[in-house]
Amino acid sequence: MTSASAATTKAPATTPAAPGGSGPLAGHDVGLLLLRLVLGLTMAAHGSQKLFGWFGGGGLGGTGKFFTASGYPAGDAFAVIAGLTETLGGLGLAVGLLTPLAGAAVVGTMINAIVVHGAGSFFAPTGIEYELLLTVGAAALTLSGPGRIAVDRLLPVRPLRDHRLALGAQVLALGVVVAALTLLIRN
Repeated sequence: MTSASAATTKAPATTPAAPGGSGPLAGHDVGLLLLRLVLGLTMAAHGSQKLFGWFGGGGLGGTGKFFTASGYPAGDAFAVIAGLTETLGGLGLAVGLLTPLAGAAVVGTMINAIVVHGAGSFFAPTGIEYELLLTVGAAALTLSGPGRIAVDRLLPVRPLRDHRLALGAQVLALGVVVAALTLLIRN
């Protein structure tokens, strides 16, 4: 028979340790990794459609014409900005690098996408549920942080290593303000 203190000090042998963290890997860290990968790579693919015409996208020329038709001044410049924001923000989310900034960049871009797309209905093909899902997912990652399986955990910047809600909220507010300013210059 073992004593109660001996039984409580044993850690499960099958739980791997988290990179850069102490203790076993938690389920929410794996969940955040999954969300970051899917959302981030989806956004990076959308950005590459705008920048390079990959995956059936319009490239800079086609995307620039779309932005001009949607009322943005200098449509080609906005195509580059949106493409870079989606690509770099998406890749940042996927690997967990500068996660609060990457998430806020995606949120700002997606707010513009929702406004341009319009709220004719909620469901596809004319609805905004897809854009809204990407926006809320990016906002959740901005507020929660990337989890322990992220490049941010390896950086010597304490606010990124030890993510706090206040940092996420401040950066998310910045993303919303930039999105609003961008919409204000739209015709």
